[in-house]
Parts: sequence; structure tokens; C-alpha cells
Amino acid sequence: MSSSTDSAHHGSTVITNIATLVTNDPSLGTGTPLGLVRDAAVVIDGDRVAWTGESSKAPATDKRVDAGGRAVLPGFVDSHSHLLFAGDRTEEFNARMSGRPYSAGGIRTTVAATRAATDAELEANLTRHLREALRQGTTTFETKSGYGLTTADESRALRIAARHTEEVTFLGAHVVAPELADDPAAYVDLVTGEMLDACAPHARWIDVFCEQGAFDGDQARAILTAGKARGLHPRIHANQLTHGPGVRLAVELDAASADHCTHLTDADVDALAHSRTVATLLPGAEFSTRAEWPDARRLLDAGATVALSTDCNPGSSFTSSVPFCIALAVRDMGMTPDEAVWAATAGGAAALRREDIGRIAPGAYADLTLLDAPSHVHLAYRPGVPLVAGVWRRGVRAV
Repeated sequence: MSSSTDSAHHGSTVITNIATLVTNDPSLGTGTPLGLVRDAAVVIDGDRVAWTGESSKAPATDKRVDAGGRAVLPGFVDSHSHLLFAGDRTEEFNARMSGRPYSAGGIRTTVAATRAATDAELEANLTRHLREALRQGTTTFETKSGYGLTTADESRALRIAARHTEEVTFLGAHVVAPELADDPAAYVDLVTGEMLDACAPHARWIDVFCEQGAFDGDQARAILTAGKARGLHPRIHANQLTHGPGVRLAVELDAASADHCTHLTDADVDALAHSRTVATLLPGAEFSTRAEWPDARRLLDAGATVALSTDCNPGSSFTSSVPFCIALAVRDMGMTPDEAVWAATAGGAAALRREDIGRIAPGAYADLTLLDAPSHVHLAYRPGVPLVAGVWRRGVRAV
């Protein structure tokens, strides 16, 4: 899943006989927010969408693909993942499922394994999970550092990630590094100084885990403000385990996304609803920790923009499956199937402040997912079934 492609040389392709096309553009079809087109076609020219509409009106192209009466929707946009790591935490998961509650301390287990891994091992693990995600329809992903917690380890993680995606996030402020556990102020100084200097050239975003056991509101503000001064835009792990200042800080700093949003006050919800900050919900984490579900219905009814993402990481959400997260959101978080699909595509794009992905409309990247089903609703209706039958990324069929 390299961020570059030679798809511009592949000519034009029409995909016809689409039972239901999800455009995420109501001006192109029926219904808000999905803009559905029945008996549809899509024309791909190079790496972009050139045309959408009814199959009978499709223009001539170099190549033709018959969708066979299946649904087509935008490739999933996974706007929150942690894929630069080594090892796993099977024993921790097993213990937690046997009654031990989750806490942020488990991150340090992965830190030790990641520091010990070679660059080649880290990149092989990253690419394995990216292939896994692609097979399940994910065409854009964000990924973070955060399991090195030294200047050298954080910067090498970002360099590796940048070879595979432009959506790279510096998360030196995941937890306080174990060697500075007794002096968190010194670690904040490191993250906002030497570490930031080394990492900023390789990242687009800066993130912080604002939570008890990690970083408080004042520390998080200092870290994100320093990142903004170096040209990195904020996102934030907010209000996952407890009520806290994370969401309000995200809105204050115009963060692109406040992620988790499990424990919200009415003021938090109102702040999100009246801001550009997207509430990114990560149901895989609640599933894997038996925690309280985020209330997506409350956020949506208030007018907040909601995204769905996997939070793929070895400790609290070891899934790369956006379809699984869609099913959880519909079953347990109060979302309709339409809302969940939008959140996992256009919502993820909004969380990355992108307009060229997450929709199937002329000018957008030709990132498409073909389902072995007549409707996108089957993603929630048939949970756990491998429905993705084809994936185009930047105009090239990859699955």
C-alpha cells in the first residue's frame, strides 16, 4: 500500500452492473448522507474517478469490469491505527478476559519489544497488517509512532511509516518512557524538544494520550502546541477511560480529531458539535477491553461529525477490520448502517482533513471496495463474513 502509484498510465475503466453505489455525495444520488445510485456505473481514469451514474448512461472506456450486481462503496479510511510495533500481548489479553481490568501500563510491554526489533522486522510487521487491512477494504490509513519513546526509536518508526502512507502521526506522548517514569516533566521536555526536532520532518500529525496514567491536560496542551509550532497538526486520544479535558482541548486547538470519546459530558458533546473536530470512535477497543461503548447516537443527534476507525494496536484493539467495527457500531453504539458506513469512509476522510478520499465522485481518488453483496447494509447485517470481493486503490485493482 505505497502512497505512490503508476496508475495514471492504466487508461480508463468502467465498472458496470453495480447494484448499489455509495458515493457519499447526495448531489450524485439519493439519500443523505450516502448519495446512493442504483444499477450504477463508475468510470476510473488513471488514479481518479471520472464519472458516476446509471449503467445505461456510462461513457465508452478502454476497459470494462462487470460488478455482477454487487455493491460498491468508497474504500475505508482508517484514520487511527498503531502499526509500528513488535510482538503481541496475548497473555495480557487472556488475563484481561479472565477478569483483570485494562490500564495504559501495558503499552510498556510493547515498547520493550519494539525497541529490540530491527527496522526490517518493524517494516515487515507493518506491511503484513497493511495487506490484511487492504483485503478488508481499507485504502487509506493513518498510523502512529508511540512504541519507541526515545528520539531514535520514534524517528525510525516515522521514517518507516512514511514509506507507506502520507498520514503519519508522531505519538511520542503515548506514555512516559519507562526510564523517566519518575520525572514526567523531563519526558515532556524531551518530546517537545529533541524528539520533536527529529520526528517532525517525517510526520503530518502530532498526537497525545490525554488520560490518567499518561498525560494530563496541561502536559497535552504543551505537547500539541509545540507540535503546531513545528507544522504538525493536532489529534488527540481523548476521554477513553475517564472523563477528562481531552475533548475540550482538542476543540480549543482545532484538532482534526478527538479519538475514543467514550466518557463525555454535555459540554464535551456541544463543543464537538460546534467545531471542525471529528469525534473518532474506536469500538474495537471497547470490544477488546469489555469497556463501556461510546454513545454515537448522542454525538450524531447533537450534530457532531463522527468517524469510525479500528485503533489497530497489539494491546487494546488488535483488529484491522473496518467491517467488524461497522458491525459493532450498528449493534452497540446506536448508529444506523448508513451512518456507520459514512463514518468509516467520509468520516475518516474528515478526520484526516481530506476531500480527495472517502467518496466516489469525479476528481476523488479511485479508491473503491466491491462487496459480495447487493448493499452496503450487509456489512452490519452479515457480521464476521468476508464480504470484500475486490478493492481498487488509486485506480489500480489491488484485491
